Amino acid sequence: MSPLRFVTKSCIQEQRNESLAGESASFPPMNTSHYHGVDHHVGNTPLIRLRRLSELTRCEILGKAEFMNPGGSVKDRAALGIILDAEAKGLLKPGDTLIEGTAGNTGIGLTVIGHARGYQSVIVIPETQTKEKIELLRTLGAEVRPVPEKPYSNPDNYNHVARRTAEEQGWFWANQFDNTANRLAHYRTTGPEIWEQTQGAVSAFVSAVGTGGTLAGTALYLRERNPSIAIGCADPYGAAMWSWFTNGNTETNDGDSFAEGIGQSRVTKNLEGLAVDAAWRIPDQEALTILYQLLREEGLFLGLSSGINIAGAVRLARERGPGQTIVTILCDSGAKYQSRIFSPQWLSANGLRTDLSVDTLLA
Repeated sequence: MSPLRFVTKSCIQEQRNESLAGESASFPPMNTSHYHGVDHHVGNTPLIRLRRLSELTRCEILGKAEFMNPGGSVKDRAALGIILDAEAKGLLKPGDTLIEGTAGNTGIGLTVIGHARGYQSVIVIPETQTKEKIELLRTLGAEVRPVPEKPYSNPDNYNHVARRTAEEQGWFWANQFDNTANRLAHYRTTGPEIWEQTQGAVSAFVSAVGTGGTLAGTALYLRERNPSIAIGCADPYGAAMWSWFTNGNTETNDGDSFAEGIGQSRVTKNLEGLAVDAAWRIPDQEALTILYQLLREEGLFLGLSSGINIAGAVRLARERGPGQTIVTILCDSGAKYQSRIFSPQWLSANGLRTDLSVDTLLA
């Protein structure tokens, strides 16, 4: 287990004070009118009870409906937080261009919120991501630059390409992985919303790691309110956070996943100082079994990262027993993945099934 317990409160307080230096850093933006643009409507998403899994585990398993954000994902929070922080620091002014390396959702959030606040977006994205996300980014008006998939250690990794391009062009680089305005956005919004919506009854929070901002920022706030709240990391195969939280290293490489937007091979600045109470490896089939049950029985149409998050919540429920109130993140809609995890042909070609019962997850 990593010796670090959690992001230090003084570090977050320093970031919070810095972000609040200017009025433009308010989250959501202040406006004297009763009516606002989409940049004012990020967050305050509902908690949805996942009925079947709650009944099976005898816990309350609740999903934060982040697909209801204006850009359609949890990444809208990070996008808005990063933009407001940059404005407060004088790094962005109307008419500027921002650039980011992203698997898709952060780019969508930056583009949508960027338009609302007067910016143009350039998105560098691995060409392995779904065609739906790439086409959506272009439809939204972003300049999209697909690049070959490369590991972070390679100088042509999409994040490094975005950073170099920003330096060459004089653009603002969002730097979602190491810009802690990301984590701070969740400390200031996601955590408080969960606490208030559960009336303080939340006993556990579970999330996968992409940048680490959602898990770290939310965990810090919830632990400040109640140190006994359990924090869990649901990690897809092929990622290193299970190894980091369990063994204190990022060396384990024992598989792969089709999940997009999550799965981390390094400890980002947003993750620094975070430790969790539990971490699990989640196979794609386990997450997919959950997704299809939710689609058929509960009307929820979600992406694979949401399935991995919910599978982590189920693991925690099994380990800690009945009576828990467990909150996780419903990251985005399944609409961006129809050509893959909702395509019978793609699923068959990759040996994945849609006919398994969620009851098997508790066997």
